[in-house]
Amino acid sequence: MMRLWWIPISLFLTWFVFTLTPFWMLYDLASAVQARDVGYVERHVNFRILRQSMIRQISAAASQPRGQPGSEVELSRDRQRLIEAAAALAEPLTESLVTAQSVIDLLDDGIPQSLDLGPLGGDAAGSDAERKIDAPAGLRIDTISRLIPYYLSSEMRGFRTLVIAVPPEASRSQRFRLRLRLRGWSWRLVEIELPSDLRFRIASKVARASSRTDQDAAPPPPLR
Repeated sequence: MMRLWWIPISLFLTWFVFTLTPFWMLYDLASAVQARDVGYVERHVNFRILRQSMIRQISAAASQPRGQPGSEVELSRDRQRLIEAAAALAEPLTESLVTAQSVIDLLDDGIPQSLDLGPLGGDAAGSDAERKIDAPAGLRIDTISRLIPYYLSSEMRGFRTLVIAVPPEASRSQRFRLRLRLRGWSWRLVEIELPSDLRFRIASKVARASSRTDQDAAPPPPLR
C-alpha cells in the first residue's frame, strides 16, 4: 500500500516536467530573436495560423471604435467603413507583418518596423522617454531564472497549448500573449496576440489606406 503513494507523486512530477518543456522552446526563441536567427524562427513558427490570427485581430480592432461614443448613425457608418476596409486590406497587410524577419522585429522590442506605424505611445512630438515608456517591451530572457515569471504568468490549455504573457510584468494593455502549440515532439509558435494599442494602430493604418484607395478610385468632377 505504501508504494501506491508513488503513483500520484510520479504522475504529478511527470506533468510538472512536461509543463516545463515549452519554456525551453521559449528560451531558445528569445535567444534566436536576439541573435536574429531567421532559420530558427522559420522552423518554429506556424506562419499560416499566425497570419490568420493577425487578420482576425486587425479586422476586430477595425470594427471597434475607440474613445467616447458619438452619434449612433455616424458611429455605425464609421464602423461599417472600417470593417469593409479591414476585410479588403488586412490580408495583404499581414503578408508584410507575418514573415520570419518581421516576427523577430516584433518580438525584439514590440514594434513592427515593417509597417511604418510611426512613433508609438502618443504624439510624434513627444519625447523619446515618453514614447519608450508607452511602447510595449519585447521577449527578453537573458538567464534561466528569468523564465520563472513567464512560467507563473502562463496558462496551460490542455496538453498541447500554452499561452504566455510577454513581458509578464507589463500591464494587460501593453503586453503580448504568445500561444505555443505542441506538434509531434516540439513546440511551435502559432499566435501572437497583439497589445490593444498596437492592434488599433494597425487598424488605423488599414483605414487610412482604404481612404486613399477610395479617393483614387473616385471619378473626377464633371467639367462645366
